[in-house]
Amino acid sequence: MNNIKNNAIIKLSLLVLASVLSLSAYAISEKNLEAIKERTAPVAKVCLEGDDSCGSVVAAVASGPQSAEDVYNASCMACHATGAAGAPKLGDTAAWAPRIAKGLDTLHDHALNGFNGMPPKGLCMSCSDDEIKATVDYIVENSK
Repeated sequence: MNNIKNNAIIKLSLLVLASVLSLSAYAISEKNLEAIKERTAPVAKVCLEGDDSCGSVVAAVASGPQSAEDVYNASCMACHATGAAGAPKLGDTAAWAPRIAKGLDTLHDHALNGFNGMPPKGLCMSCSDDEIKATVDYIVENSK
């Protein structure tokens, strides 16, 4: 009986020793830890206007009004070129006809304030109301 206990203790000791040795073999060195932190660091930081924690870099601001086509390409095309969320596609006369029939004032209002799945200003918060209206006019002209 004593022999069985001694064998069990020896086996358990060897198992513990093997575990400790294998764990130490996989231990992360200080140098490797720093390399891992560097590889997994965020690639960008979002800063809002007035937030000086990002340093002095400031995003370029448009120097004047954007063309309707530029606004469409930057903000509207994602949905109105693909039909995402049920958006009528640019140039789809059948889809646009009932909307155009409601009049430009209604279309302007929907574009500015949002309607159904479309968010206000199509999420172009840097666009002026006049730029949004011009873009609606551009879409309508290209969808008749």
